[in-house]
Amino acid sequence: MKPTVHDIAKSAGVSLATVDRVLNDRPGVRAVTRSKVEEAIAALGYVRDLAAANLAKGRTYSFVFILPENDNSFMIGLHEEVRGAIARSSAERTHIRIIDVPPFDPDALVDALEKVLAEKPSGVAFVAIDAPEVRAAVGRLKEAGIPTVTLVSDLPDASRDHYAGIDNIAAGRTAGSLMGRFLSGPFLAERGATVAVLAGSMLVRDHRERLEGFSSVIGESYPNVLILPVLEGRDDPALAETVVADALRRHADIAGIYSLGAGNRGLIRAVQKAGMSRRPLVIAHELTASTRAALAEGVIDAVLNQDAGHEVRSAIRVLKAKADGLPVIAGQERIRIDIFLKDNLP
Repeated sequence: MKPTVHDIAKSAGVSLATVDRVLNDRPGVRAVTRSKVEEAIAALGYVRDLAAANLAKGRTYSFVFILPENDNSFMIGLHEEVRGAIARSSAERTHIRIIDVPPFDPDALVDALEKVLAEKPSGVAFVAIDAPEVRAAVGRLKEAGIPTVTLVSDLPDASRDHYAGIDNIAAGRTAGSLMGRFLSGPFLAERGATVAVLAGSMLVRDHRERLEGFSSVIGESYPNVLILPVLEGRDDPALAETVVADALRRHADIAGIYSLGAGNRGLIRAVQKAGMSRRPLVIAHELTASTRAALAEGVIDAVLNQDAGHEVRSAIRVLKAKADGLPVIAGQERIRIDIFLKDNLP
Protein backbone atom coordinates (compact mmCIF):
# COMPACT_ATOMS: atom_id res chain seq x y z
CA MET A 1 0.00 0.00 0.00
CA LYS A 2 1.40 3.39 -0.99
CA PRO A 3 2.22 5.81 1.86
CA THR A 4 -0.03 8.88 2.13
CA VAL A 5 0.30 12.40 3.51
CA HIS A 6 -1.46 11.10 6.63
CA ASP A 7 1.36 8.57 7.12
CA ILE A 8 3.94 11.36 6.73
CA ALA A 9 2.16 13.56 9.28
CA LYS A 10 1.92 10.69 11.77
CA SER A 11 5.58 9.66 11.33
CA ALA A 12 6.88 13.24 11.64
CA GLY A 13 4.47 14.17 14.43
CA VAL A 14 3.10 17.22 12.59
CA SER A 15 -0.19 18.37 11.14
CA LEU A 16 -1.43 17.72 7.60
CA ALA A 17 -1.18 21.48 6.96
CA THR A 18 2.56 21.37 7.79
CA VAL A 19 3.10 18.42 5.43
CA ASP A 20 1.28 20.33 2.70
CA ARG A 21 3.51 23.39 3.22
CA VAL A 22 6.65 21.27 2.93
CA LEU A 23 5.44 19.41 -0.16
CA ASN A 24 4.57 22.67 -1.87
CA ASP A 25 7.73 24.45 -0.65
CA ARG A 26 5.75 27.20 1.07
CA PRO A 27 7.07 29.36 3.93
CA GLY A 28 5.97 29.19 7.55
CA VAL A 29 7.73 25.96 8.54
CA ARG A 30 10.72 25.91 10.91
CA ALA A 31 13.89 24.32 9.57
CA VAL A 32 13.86 21.54 12.19
CA THR A 33 10.22 20.71 11.39
CA ARG A 34 10.87 20.74 7.67
CA SER A 35 13.76 18.30 8.22
CA LYS A 36 11.47 15.94 10.18
CA VAL A 37 8.91 15.93 7.37
CA GLU A 38 11.56 15.36 4.69
CA GLU A 39 13.06 12.49 6.71
CA ALA A 40 9.61 10.91 7.05
CA ILE A 41 9.04 11.24 3.28
CA ALA A 42 12.37 9.52 2.57
CA ALA A 43 11.83 6.77 5.16
CA LEU A 44 8.33 5.95 3.92
CA GLY A 45 9.30 6.09 0.24
CA TYR A 46 6.53 8.56 -0.49
CA VAL A 47 6.24 9.57 -4.17
CA ARG A 48 3.98 12.50 -4.84
CA ASP A 49 1.26 12.16 -7.50
CA LEU A 50 1.79 15.52 -9.21
CA ALA A 51 -1.06 14.98 -11.63
CA ALA A 52 -3.50 14.47 -8.75
CA ALA A 53 -1.99 17.39 -6.85
CA ASN A 54 -2.37 19.70 -9.84
CA LEU A 55 -5.95 18.55 -10.31
CA ALA A 56 -6.69 19.28 -6.66
CA LYS A 57 -5.13 22.74 -6.96
CA GLY A 58 -6.98 23.42 -10.20
CA ARG A 59 -3.72 24.07 -12.06
CA THR A 60 -4.05 24.97 -15.73
CA TYR A 61 -1.19 24.46 -18.19
CA SER A 62 -0.67 27.23 -20.74
CA PHE A 63 0.78 25.92 -24.02
CA VAL A 64 1.59 27.63 -27.31
CA PHE A 65 1.74 25.89 -30.69
CA ILE A 66 3.67 27.72 -33.43
CA LEU A 67 2.59 26.40 -36.82
CA PRO A 68 3.33 27.35 -40.44
CA GLU A 69 0.32 28.84 -42.16
CA ASN A 70 0.12 27.80 -45.80
CA ASP A 71 -2.02 25.93 -48.33
CA ASN A 72 -0.70 22.57 -47.21
CA SER A 73 -3.19 19.78 -46.48
CA PHE A 74 -1.04 18.18 -43.79
CA MET A 75 -0.41 21.46 -41.96
CA ILE A 76 -4.09 22.33 -42.27
CA GLY A 77 -4.79 18.98 -40.61
CA LEU A 78 -2.21 19.72 -37.90
CA HIS A 79 -3.99 23.03 -37.20
CA GLU A 80 -7.28 21.13 -36.92
CA GLU A 81 -5.79 18.69 -34.41
CA VAL A 82 -4.55 21.58 -32.24
CA ARG A 83 -7.96 23.23 -32.46
CA GLY A 84 -9.43 19.90 -31.32
CA ALA A 85 -7.11 20.00 -28.31
CA ILE A 86 -8.28 23.56 -27.62
CA ALA A 87 -11.89 22.31 -27.65
CA ARG A 88 -10.93 19.70 -25.02
CA SER A 89 -8.92 22.18 -22.96
CA SER A 90 -11.33 22.50 -20.03
CA ALA A 91 -11.36 18.74 -19.47
CA GLU A 92 -7.59 18.48 -19.89
CA ARG A 93 -6.73 21.53 -17.73
CA THR A 94 -4.95 23.28 -20.57
CA HIS A 95 -5.07 26.69 -22.17
CA ILE A 96 -3.71 26.38 -25.70
CA ARG A 97 -3.28 29.01 -28.36
CA ILE A 98 -1.83 28.94 -31.88
CA ILE A 99 0.66 31.38 -33.38
CA ASP A 100 0.70 31.23 -37.19
CA VAL A 101 3.96 31.98 -39.00
CA PRO A 102 4.93 31.97 -42.70
CA PRO A 103 6.40 28.62 -43.82
CA PHE A 104 10.16 28.20 -44.18
CA ASP A 105 10.83 31.62 -42.60
CA PRO A 106 13.43 31.36 -39.79
CA ASP A 107 13.14 35.04 -38.81
CA ALA A 108 9.37 34.79 -38.38
CA LEU A 109 9.77 31.63 -36.28
CA VAL A 110 12.38 33.32 -34.07
CA ASP A 111 10.07 36.33 -33.58
CA ALA A 112 7.30 33.97 -32.46
CA LEU A 113 9.63 32.12 -30.07
CA GLU A 114 10.74 35.46 -28.59
CA LYS A 115 7.11 36.39 -27.94
CA VAL A 116 6.65 33.06 -26.18
CA LEU A 117 9.75 33.74 -24.09
CA ALA A 118 8.26 37.04 -22.94
CA GLU A 119 4.93 35.39 -22.03
CA LYS A 120 6.54 32.49 -20.11
CA PRO A 121 3.86 29.81 -20.73
CA SER A 122 4.06 26.25 -19.37
CA GLY A 123 5.50 25.05 -22.70
CA VAL A 124 5.74 25.55 -26.46
CA ALA A 125 5.53 23.19 -29.44
CA PHE A 126 6.63 24.27 -32.91
CA VAL A 127 7.51 23.01 -36.38
CA ALA A 128 11.27 23.56 -36.48
CA ILE A 129 13.40 25.20 -39.14
CA ASP A 130 17.03 24.13 -39.06
CA ALA A 131 18.76 27.52 -38.70
CA PRO A 132 21.31 28.88 -36.17
CA GLU A 133 19.00 31.69 -35.07
CA VAL A 134 16.23 29.20 -34.30
CA ARG A 135 18.61 27.09 -32.23
CA ALA A 136 19.69 30.17 -30.30
CA ALA A 137 16.06 31.08 -29.57
CA VAL A 138 15.37 27.55 -28.31
CA GLY A 139 18.42 27.87 -26.06
CA ARG A 140 16.98 31.05 -24.53
CA LEU A 141 13.69 29.25 -23.83
CA LYS A 142 15.66 26.45 -22.16
CA GLU A 143 17.51 28.94 -19.96
CA ALA A 144 14.17 30.46 -18.93
CA GLY A 145 12.88 27.02 -17.91
CA ILE A 146 10.20 26.83 -20.65
CA PRO A 147 9.85 23.27 -22.02
CA THR A 148 9.99 22.95 -25.83
CA VAL A 149 8.79 20.23 -28.20
CA THR A 150 9.57 20.17 -31.92
CA LEU A 151 6.76 18.92 -34.18
CA VAL A 152 7.13 17.08 -37.52
CA SER A 153 10.62 18.50 -38.18
CA ASP A 154 13.32 18.29 -35.52
CA LEU A 155 16.40 20.10 -34.17
CA PRO A 156 18.14 17.07 -32.64
CA ASP A 157 21.34 18.80 -31.54
CA ALA A 158 19.52 21.83 -30.07
CA SER A 159 18.31 22.14 -26.48
CA ARG A 160 14.69 21.20 -27.19
CA ASP A 161 13.15 18.74 -24.71
CA HIS A 162 11.42 16.33 -27.09
CA TYR A 163 10.60 15.65 -30.74
CA ALA A 164 7.06 14.58 -31.69
CA GLY A 165 7.37 13.13 -35.17
CA ILE A 166 8.45 10.18 -37.24
CA ASP A 167 12.00 8.99 -37.92
CA ASN A 168 12.40 10.82 -41.22
CA ILE A 169 15.54 9.00 -42.34
CA ALA A 170 13.65 5.71 -41.88
CA ALA A 171 10.72 7.20 -43.81
CA GLY A 172 13.01 8.16 -46.70
CA ARG A 173 14.63 4.73 -46.70
CA THR A 174 11.20 3.12 -46.79
CA ALA A 175 10.25 5.29 -49.78
CA GLY A 176 13.51 4.34 -51.51
CA SER A 177 12.88 0.65 -50.95
CA LEU A 178 9.33 0.92 -52.27
CA MET A 179 10.47 2.89 -55.33
CA GLY A 180 13.22 0.41 -56.15
CA ARG A 181 10.92 -2.58 -55.74
CA PHE A 182 8.16 -0.99 -57.82
CA LEU A 183 10.60 -0.18 -60.62
CA SER A 184 12.42 -3.52 -60.51
CA GLY A 185 12.23 -5.74 -63.57
CA PRO A 186 13.82 -6.16 -66.99
CA PHE A 187 13.32 -2.47 -67.82
CA LEU A 188 15.34 -1.30 -64.81
CA ALA A 189 18.00 -3.99 -65.24
CA GLU A 190 18.61 -3.20 -68.92
CA ARG A 191 18.06 0.54 -69.25
CA GLY A 192 18.01 1.97 -65.75
CA ALA A 193 15.46 4.54 -64.59
CA THR A 194 15.25 8.24 -63.78
CA VAL A 195 13.49 9.46 -60.64
CA ALA A 196 12.46 13.00 -59.71
CA VAL A 197 12.24 14.20 -56.10
CA LEU A 198 9.85 16.96 -55.02
CA ALA A 199 10.64 18.68 -51.70
CA GLY A 200 9.22 21.68 -49.90
CA SER A 201 12.50 23.24 -48.80
CA MET A 202 15.90 21.97 -47.82
CA LEU A 203 15.77 24.40 -44.88
CA VAL A 204 13.74 21.91 -42.85
CA ARG A 205 15.45 18.85 -41.44
CA ASP A 206 12.60 16.42 -42.09
CA HIS A 207 12.87 17.00 -45.86
CA ARG A 208 16.67 16.70 -45.81
CA GLU A 209 16.53 13.51 -43.76
CA ARG A 210 13.92 11.93 -46.02
CA LEU A 211 16.08 12.72 -49.04
CA GLU A 212 19.12 11.28 -47.26
CA GLY A 213 17.32 8.03 -46.48
CA PHE A 214 15.84 7.75 -49.98
CA SER A 215 19.16 8.42 -51.71
CA SER A 216 20.99 5.95 -49.47
CA VAL A 217 18.73 3.03 -50.32
CA ILE A 218 18.71 3.84 -54.04
CA GLY A 219 22.50 4.10 -54.07
CA GLU A 220 22.98 0.90 -52.05
CA SER A 221 20.43 -1.36 -53.72
CA TYR A 222 19.36 0.19 -57.03
CA PRO A 223 22.45 1.68 -58.71
CA ASN A 224 20.68 1.82 -62.10
CA VAL A 225 18.27 4.45 -60.76
CA LEU A 226 19.31 8.06 -61.41
CA ILE A 227 17.94 10.68 -59.01
CA LEU A 228 17.51 14.11 -60.63
CA PRO A 229 18.36 17.34 -58.74
CA VAL A 230 15.73 18.10 -56.11
CA LEU A 231 12.72 20.19 -57.12
CA GLU A 232 11.62 22.66 -54.42
CA GLY A 233 7.91 23.44 -54.39
CA ARG A 234 7.77 25.29 -51.03
CA ASP A 235 4.88 22.97 -50.07
CA ASP A 236 2.70 25.13 -52.34
CA PRO A 237 0.38 23.19 -54.70
CA ALA A 238 0.56 25.77 -57.51
CA LEU A 239 4.36 25.94 -57.45
CA ALA A 240 4.61 22.16 -57.09
CA GLU A 241 2.45 21.71 -60.20
CA THR A 242 4.67 24.10 -62.15
CA VAL A 243 8.01 22.52 -61.21
CA VAL A 244 6.78 18.94 -61.70
CA ALA A 245 5.17 19.72 -65.06
CA ASP A 246 8.38 21.38 -66.20
CA ALA A 247 10.46 18.39 -65.09
CA LEU A 248 8.17 15.98 -66.94
CA ARG A 249 8.54 18.06 -70.12
CA ARG A 250 12.34 18.23 -69.84
CA HIS A 251 12.82 14.57 -68.87
CA ALA A 252 10.48 12.35 -70.84
CA ASP A 253 12.14 9.28 -69.28
CA ILE A 254 11.09 10.00 -65.66
CA ALA A 255 9.93 6.64 -64.33
CA GLY A 256 9.20 7.65 -60.75
CA ILE A 257 8.50 10.65 -58.53
CA TYR A 258 9.09 10.82 -54.77
CA SER A 259 7.23 13.67 -53.11
CA LEU A 260 8.89 13.97 -49.72
CA GLY A 261 7.02 17.11 -48.63
CA ALA A 262 3.60 18.60 -49.30
CA GLY A 263 2.04 20.37 -52.28
CA ASN A 264 0.71 17.02 -53.49
CA ARG A 265 -2.43 18.49 -55.03
CA GLY A 266 -0.18 20.23 -57.53
CA LEU A 267 1.87 17.10 -58.12
CA ILE A 268 -1.30 15.12 -58.83
CA ARG A 269 -2.55 17.71 -61.34
CA ALA A 270 0.82 17.75 -63.11
CA VAL A 271 0.88 13.95 -63.47
CA GLN A 272 -2.74 13.85 -64.65
CA LYS A 273 -2.12 16.54 -67.28
CA ALA A 274 1.20 15.17 -68.55
CA GLY A 275 -0.42 12.78 -71.01
CA MET A 276 2.57 10.46 -70.84
CA SER A 277 2.31 7.05 -72.49
CA ARG A 278 3.67 5.50 -69.29
CA ARG A 279 2.67 7.19 -66.05
CA PRO A 280 5.54 7.56 -63.57
CA LEU A 281 5.32 5.70 -60.28
CA VAL A 282 4.51 8.15 -57.49
CA ILE A 283 5.29 7.82 -53.77
CA ALA A 284 4.12 10.63 -51.49
CA HIS A 285 3.77 11.56 -47.84
CA GLU A 286 0.64 12.13 -45.73
CA LEU A 287 -2.77 10.59 -46.26
CA THR A 288 -4.99 13.59 -47.03
CA ALA A 289 -8.21 13.87 -49.01
CA SER A 290 -6.25 14.52 -52.21
CA THR A 291 -3.67 11.75 -51.78
CA ARG A 292 -6.39 9.31 -50.72
CA ALA A 293 -8.35 10.05 -53.92
CA ALA A 294 -5.18 9.79 -56.02
CA LEU A 295 -4.38 6.40 -54.46
CA ALA A 296 -7.88 5.15 -55.22
CA GLU A 297 -7.64 6.42 -58.82
CA GLY A 298 -4.17 4.98 -59.42
CA VAL A 299 -2.37 8.32 -59.79
CA ILE A 300 -0.30 7.70 -56.64
CA ASP A 301 1.12 4.26 -55.86
CA ALA A 302 1.97 4.55 -52.14
CA VAL A 303 1.62 7.05 -49.30
CA LEU A 304 3.73 7.19 -46.15
CA ASN A 305 1.70 8.70 -43.33
CA GLN A 306 2.27 10.15 -39.88
CA ASP A 307 -0.59 10.68 -37.43
CA ALA A 308 -0.89 14.43 -36.79
CA GLY A 309 -3.35 13.81 -33.96
CA HIS A 310 -0.90 11.51 -32.19
CA GLU A 311 1.83 14.14 -32.58
CA VAL A 312 -0.30 16.89 -31.03
CA ARG A 313 -1.45 14.67 -28.16
CA SER A 314 2.13 13.53 -27.61
CA ALA A 315 3.40 17.11 -27.52
CA ILE A 316 0.81 18.03 -24.89
CA ARG A 317 1.59 14.97 -22.74
CA VAL A 318 5.33 15.67 -22.92
CA LEU A 319 4.94 19.38 -22.11
CA LYS A 320 2.80 18.49 -19.09
CA ALA A 321 5.38 15.98 -17.91
CA LYS A 322 8.23 18.46 -18.37
CA ALA A 323 6.30 21.18 -16.55
CA ASP A 324 5.79 18.76 -13.63
CA GLY A 325 9.34 17.39 -13.69
CA LEU A 326 8.11 13.89 -14.55
CA PRO A 327 9.74 11.38 -16.95
CA VAL A 328 8.51 10.89 -20.51
CA ILE A 329 7.30 7.39 -21.43
CA ALA A 330 9.25 6.83 -24.66
CA GLY A 331 7.11 3.96 -25.98
CA GLN A 332 3.93 5.95 -25.62
CA GLU A 333 5.36 8.89 -27.55
CA ARG A 334 6.83 6.97 -30.49
CA ILE A 335 5.20 8.14 -33.74
CA ARG A 336 4.94 5.31 -36.25
CA ILE A 337 5.19 5.36 -40.05
CA ASP A 338 2.11 3.97 -41.80
CA ILE A 339 2.28 2.76 -45.41
CA PHE A 340 -0.90 2.94 -47.48
CA LEU A 341 -1.56 1.43 -50.90
CA LYS A 342 -4.80 1.45 -52.85
CA ASP A 343 -5.56 -1.95 -51.32
CA ASN A 344 -5.38 -1.04 -47.62
CA LEU A 345 -6.94 2.42 -47.44
CA PRO A 346 -8.66 2.86 -44.07
